[in-house]
Amino acid sequence: MGLSGRFFALYLLIIGSLYSQSLVETVVSGTVIDTQERPVPHAIVKVTDGLGRVRYTVGTRENGAYMVRVVGAGPYAFVAEVAGFDPVTTDLLEMKGGTLVVDLKLGALARAEAVLTVNERVVEPAVDQRDAAIFNKTLFTRDDQIFQTLGAGLNFGQHAGGGKSLEVRRFGFNLDHGGTGGGIRMNLDEMLVNQVSGGHAHGYLGALKGLSPELVEAVNLINGPFNSQYGEFSGLGVVNIKTREEMPQKVTGRVQFGQFNTRRAFAAYSPDWGNTRGLIANEYSYSDGPYEQPLLYTRDNFTAALFRTLRPGENVGFRLLGAFNDFHSAGQLPLDQIESGKLPIFGYVDPTDGGLSKSATVTGYYTKERANGERFQANGMVNRVLFDLYSNFTFFLNNPEEGDGFGQHDSRLQQQLNVSYNKPHQLGGALGNLTGGVNYLGNQLNLKLYDRIGRVPTDLVTAANVRIDNPGYFVQENLVLAKGKIQLGGGLRYDDFRISARNRMEAGDRPRAGGGLWQPKASFAFTPWLGKPLTLHANHGRAVTSTNARAFLADRNSPIVASTDFYSFGTSHNKGRYSLATNLFWIDRSNEMLYVADDGSNELVGPSRSYGYEVKTSSQVTRYLSLNASLTKVLNSFYRGTTPREYVDRAPHFVGYVGLTLTEWHGWSGSVRFRGINRFRVNGEGENPQRAPGHSVTDVSLSRRLTRWMDFNLTVDNVFDRTYYETVDLYTSRLRGQMPMERFHVTPGYPVTVVGGVTIRLMPKNR
Repeated sequence: MGLSGRFFALYLLIIGSLYSQSLVETVVSGTVIDTQERPVPHAIVKVTDGLGRVRYTVGTRENGAYMVRVVGAGPYAFVAEVAGFDPVTTDLLEMKGGTLVVDLKLGALARAEAVLTVNERVVEPAVDQRDAAIFNKTLFTRDDQIFQTLGAGLNFGQHAGGGKSLEVRRFGFNLDHGGTGGGIRMNLDEMLVNQVSGGHAHGYLGALKGLSPELVEAVNLINGPFNSQYGEFSGLGVVNIKTREEMPQKVTGRVQFGQFNTRRAFAAYSPDWGNTRGLIANEYSYSDGPYEQPLLYTRDNFTAALFRTLRPGENVGFRLLGAFNDFHSAGQLPLDQIESGKLPIFGYVDPTDGGLSKSATVTGYYTKERANGERFQANGMVNRVLFDLYSNFTFFLNNPEEGDGFGQHDSRLQQQLNVSYNKPHQLGGALGNLTGGVNYLGNQLNLKLYDRIGRVPTDLVTAANVRIDNPGYFVQENLVLAKGKIQLGGGLRYDDFRISARNRMEAGDRPRAGGGLWQPKASFAFTPWLGKPLTLHANHGRAVTSTNARAFLADRNSPIVASTDFYSFGTSHNKGRYSLATNLFWIDRSNEMLYVADDGSNELVGPSRSYGYEVKTSSQVTRYLSLNASLTKVLNSFYRGTTPREYVDRAPHFVGYVGLTLTEWHGWSGSVRFRGINRFRVNGEGENPQRAPGHSVTDVSLSRRLTRWMDFNLTVDNVFDRTYYETVDLYTSRLRGQMPMERFHVTPGYPVTVVGGVTIRLMPKNR
């Protein structure tokens, strides 16, 4: 027997000898009560194992009592759920036979903002989550406002007053519009949102403009690339957005009006017919923004969905999403002109900047789950996008007469398919969960970059038809040992990339390239004492980011893929109403890709490293009041092998978030949300770098229930009217009649903005 065989045999012997499980039977009974000690009838009590799988389910009687027979030593956790209250979950408990009393006290009434989820029974505990209620109570007019609620080291900025995709910064890296610096992966109903080789930027997140906040059910953030299920763009984390399959009421409507000619309407009809659920919704919004050149920012989104339960555990669903987005933009303005009073803070230089996007997306899924926990799932998507963006970063630098305006065009057909199979199992008494599957992402693109006068194309700079194929294969095994004290996770993923292009600027130029990357995953969590609020955890994941098609066309010898190695070590604590997570992170990137503003190209600038720490906490202060907060501090972020040292720039090294939420206090709900960043480098060289200003912003929202079917909503963004800049860049530009100069270019954040509205919910469903 080889060394590996002997090691595996020894591993099985240790597992089998230490963690054998006796088949004892324990009769567990108790009472479910609310926060005022009153019994709760018709609540659901679930008994889950160490992996969170539901083993038994019972209901409570009229007096709130329940009883369940549990076979096996466990450990098991008990969960109580009922509509209108936050669920409660016990610590893992060992079953020793005989009888056991477990009383369950529900949490407060469902909050407007979910507190941080820190679950020591999960191998990857560093998860932040927000539930649907915050999206129901708060009036959002821009997509960045949705993601600002996540905190957790994420910092976003608008380049164009709302219409253009967000700029994302995290862990000391500027991810541009989502796809560089390791990337932040955005999934909408398990489908990738980042656009590969987007017409404007790699990983472009423009598809988020089609997301209506009222249809969001939950948003959660996974800190790093620790799950083999996720490939491209997952280097610095994964944001999963889950949308509703149905609304709680058959009819939902919302109208809102505010400053800057802002108006918005949302309407949804959500019928059900037994095992079939339907949803039709439309969102229309318009705003001029605070700019002297009105944004004329228009969004028109349509959603139609149909879902059916074929039989218990077997579901199928389809969703159609149509999105239209049209806007003008003030662009990125010279800061020196604003500070000297020569240009208003909400002025403009080129009135023709802006963009237009149209998309249609069809998604479908099929799931089948057996009583033993085995689960098969298939998700598919077909997406058609037409996108044009009109920009002018350098004004009159290269063309003193007509200006440097340029346009970018992206016409794409995209396909996705995700298939996975999950099998719970036992290994020598240990609980295991094996997952495997395949992913496929295909894109057929027509990309153009051209000079323009106004919005009329002049000289064509690049034009190409590009095909990108990305199949991926993954396997993941998680084990719970020592009756829940030890959790081990290991996974492996392989992504393959194939790029082929037809350069329409040069006949016969048809470059092709390919490449792939193995991505190991490993996780470890140790709870020294079951029932005590301490878990130690460590994680490592490698992720892949492919090259941009435009960078490939410019340099045929450039690497096809770059890797991100993410290491984290920390603790998790969860005791009653209080949660705390700490984390040290270390991130190595094999190559950085930067977007060059003045010519719309990309360049590779070498390997990099970032390290630091973060702290997240939450508390249910009272029945009505909850608090959550996060702090992320980057200690250093630099390019490896540089002498003198060069630093990664254009990203803050401190990001803080605090959210205070009031829920259903005499009919009032609301939240106060604070976010802040520090000053940060905008050039990576030199001992005395130039720095962008930091900022802090406070947003307030209130909701008052007027009747059982009508709410009044009020949101005040930037309530203290702080002057701040959402994005800051340093490069050379020229204004008409002036000499070229290197300067800061900024996008100003919105001033104090008041939006009010009314929400109507009719015909509630009886389930």
